[in-house]
Amino acid sequence: MKICGQNIRKIRRDRDLTQEYMAFEMGISQKAYSDIENLKVKINLEILTKVSGILDIKPSDICSISHKCGTNDYEDKYNELREYMKQNNIALPPDFQ
Repeated sequence: MKICGQNIRKIRRDRDLTQEYMAFEMGISQKAYSDIENLKVKINLEILTKVSGILDIKPSDICSISHKCGTNDYEDKYNELREYMKQNNIALPPDFQ
């Protein structure tokens, strides 16, 4: 997440915007905004959406979630579901086998 705060700061500076301006647009104090850039608060979807809207960019331009895509979480869930269905005698759809 450190990268997200650094990206926000870089993009904001590239657009010649101040922390005060960003804070005003978000309806928060400059200190609260500074905490976002310095990752003293966790950047959630709401914050990411507000910041990207002010900067007129996509949220993914600030912070990518692609690192989470590399985990086999979906594959694990898929396998767990298949196993559950087999154990409970639930017919698997043809394309699910």
